[in-house]
Amino acid sequence: MAAATVAVLFGGRSSEHEISSATAGGVLGAIDRDRYRVIPIGITREGVFVLEEDDPERFRLDAEKLPEVVDNGTRILWPMPGGPRELRVTRADGSVSSLGEIDAVLPILHGLHGEDGTMQGFLDILEIPYAGGGVLDSALCMDKHFMKVALEADGIAVAPWVTVRARRWETDADAVRADVASLGYPVFVKPARAGSSVGVSKAHDASEIDEAMRIAFAEDDKVLVEQAMTGREIEVAVLEGRGSEAARASLPGEIVLTTREFYDFEGKYLGGDGAEVVCPAELSDDESERIRRVATHAFEAVDGRGLARVDVFLTDAGEIVVNELNTMPGFTPISMYPKCWVATGLSYSDLITELVELGRAG
Repeated sequence: MAAATVAVLFGGRSSEHEISSATAGGVLGAIDRDRYRVIPIGITREGVFVLEEDDPERFRLDAEKLPEVVDNGTRILWPMPGGPRELRVTRADGSVSSLGEIDAVLPILHGLHGEDGTMQGFLDILEIPYAGGGVLDSALCMDKHFMKVALEADGIAVAPWVTVRARRWETDADAVRADVASLGYPVFVKPARAGSSVGVSKAHDASEIDEAMRIAFAEDDKVLVEQAMTGREIEVAVLEGRGSEAARASLPGEIVLTTREFYDFEGKYLGGDGAEVVCPAELSDDESERIRRVATHAFEAVDGRGLARVDVFLTDAGEIVVNELNTMPGFTPISMYPKCWVATGLSYSDLITELVELGRAG
């Protein structure tokens, strides 16, 4: 059987550019080279598509210097719909060469212009199969406000919250402060449309809310303020089912915080102390089964496609509260999503194969 050609797409214009690039290092090193011919396509911070080196080490996760896509002078020429899916590249010297026909795209992009449905819509227009979320679930889950609305409408418990637009904060901050106080402190303040804990702060009391708002509004003009949940932070990796099969949930993992206030950017990606990723989590069979059911329910509630990491709180009273869904979770060496599937019996390489094949079948 001839190898299928997969374009691995990474980098991008969002604040999570480096994390996407680091994820690419993991994927390029683990994808089944007997099964797939790989074309690495980087997107610069300015949004330019360039042909990258097929070198996992170049994009290795390094806390001292996070990897990034730089403009090397090449330009990817995407195929038009209705014809051959031939990918071409304009080289730095102006010459154009063919990269052959592609069978699928694996977009490992995080944040805006990648995980929010825009790249998915672009590939839909070009009629190129791709792995991961579609337009609707990507857009819904990128916007934490609408994600909560969709989950709540389907009977899924979410943390109480207030959504604040920049205009209201600028014109009626006292009313916003009153709304936040009604939630009860402490609260988490998050940009509505950012990920990887970028721009997230914990406000312990009213004296800290203005600074938390400033940090969040630097990332987005819409901000969520959520009641801090008391309980264990559990994460489940979900995969779309094949054909008519139901979605599949991994064994749950847990974020165990020791000295860190919450699972922030440093704890997630830079190996910071005070947060440990444990999978499988120490749960009873009943707790594990209930959490997995909630995770697949949440995935279906947003019309999930491909994959998602579903983050929940298990409260002291045994209630399962969904925090959020990530439609393109990190695949770095210390990321929860692949670790949970490995613990469930699906290797990193086989997980990538499953995602690509789900995309091709879709």
